[in-house]
Amino acid sequence: MSGVAAAGAIMAAAIVSTPTMAQQPEQYFPVASMRVGPYNAMGTGIFGGVIDYLNYVNIKHGGVNGVKLVYEECETEYNAARSVECYQRLLNRGDQKMLLWDPYGTPLAYAVIGRVAADNVVLAQAGYGRTDAADGRVWPWVFGATANYWSQIAMKLNFIQQKEGGIDKMKGKTIVHLHIDTAYGREPLPAMRQIAKDWGVNLIEIPIAPPGLEQQSQWLQIRQAKADWVTFWGAGAGMSGTAITSAARVGFPRNKIIFVTFGGAEEDMIAGGAQAKDTHVVAMVLPGKQFPLIADIEKVLYSGGAGKGNMQNPARVGTIYYNRGVIAAVNYVEALRNAQRIHNKVGKPVTGAEFRDGYEALDYTSEARRKELGIDGMIPPYKLTCRNHEGAGTFHMMQWDGNKFQIVSKDWLGANDPKFIRQLIEDSAEKYAKENNITLRDCPN
Repeated sequence: MSGVAAAGAIMAAAIVSTPTMAQQPEQYFPVASMRVGPYNAMGTGIFGGVIDYLNYVNIKHGGVNGVKLVYEECETEYNAARSVECYQRLLNRGDQKMLLWDPYGTPLAYAVIGRVAADNVVLAQAGYGRTDAADGRVWPWVFGATANYWSQIAMKLNFIQQKEGGIDKMKGKTIVHLHIDTAYGREPLPAMRQIAKDWGVNLIEIPIAPPGLEQQSQWLQIRQAKADWVTFWGAGAGMSGTAITSAARVGFPRNKIIFVTFGGAEEDMIAGGAQAKDTHVVAMVLPGKQFPLIADIEKVLYSGGAGKGNMQNPARVGTIYYNRGVIAAVNYVEALRNAQRIHNKVGKPVTGAEFRDGYEALDYTSEARRKELGIDGMIPPYKLTCRNHEGAGTFHMMQWDGNKFQIVSKDWLGANDPKFIRQLIEDSAEKYAKENNITLRDCPN
């Protein structure tokens, strides 16, 4: 990577038109990547998956109803100020404005959440970002498909109570929320605190200063507290690997640690070495090449020396971060397809407002459609509505066997009481709306 890219300047990466496609209409997407810094494994995997799917749709299907997908990439280094700069630089490309912004970082999402509506840009915070933005009445331009942090922490606690023999067995248990000391690390706490109070759980909150490479005192505190479980909320292979090795050093069992979706990928477990075995990890998108879409992307872009893929290491195709990137881009494309249909613009580019309507119409409840896309089983069935911008709120629990992840939950698992989590979301969103003089959108569903 060049020094210019490392410094965070735009990496011009628009897909090049071939002579036969020169007159083809185009739809522009920005790519807010993070290929350098402590979260580079996450960034290269996720945004490699995004770019691969955009290219795959062009090569395999000739675009979306004849509209070619093009992109430009900007390096954010997972830095909020740099991400805002990228947002401003990539907002327009020629005569087109970007349709969405998907920076894959909670601080980065918070940095622009107040301006996306005015810019007619969808903030596609898939599984991250501001949780109460799942209420579409208050946040019509923000989407958290397929789940958010409150649903995720509630799912973890639901998994724990099942392991412990029921909610009545949770009273007096000690759970430590070990988290990076950022908005991202603190995001699940409102829901976690309330559930812990209701169940009689002793909740201990222990922050870790970024980038999280020093955790000795925190794990000593965990040992002294005789914690029963640890919910680990970090990011980056360095922080995740440090958590695993530090837990082993104080003798805390790894099968009592549950990693967050952003801190629990193959790269994170590998960073922990042999000591990572038995660690639990939550997944909102399942890894693997067994899914027809991932297998076909590998065939079209990588097999036989095709050389069309974005991943420097093709072996990472099918890993968690890569598959999450692919699914993010599947959402972009499905939203574009919906927007063309809804606004009678099949075969034509759409505007930001039209794309927003298409995103709100995302619907994966049809098994036939999931199979047609090649993603059946890779994500839970769900759909978005005017009011509900989250959709599923469910996850799978995985466990690292030393070489790969094994799925240990029988089905997609959510909160023990999903209605309680939804009420927390709506109460928080309504409070924000009241404080900021926002009129709630009238949503039929």
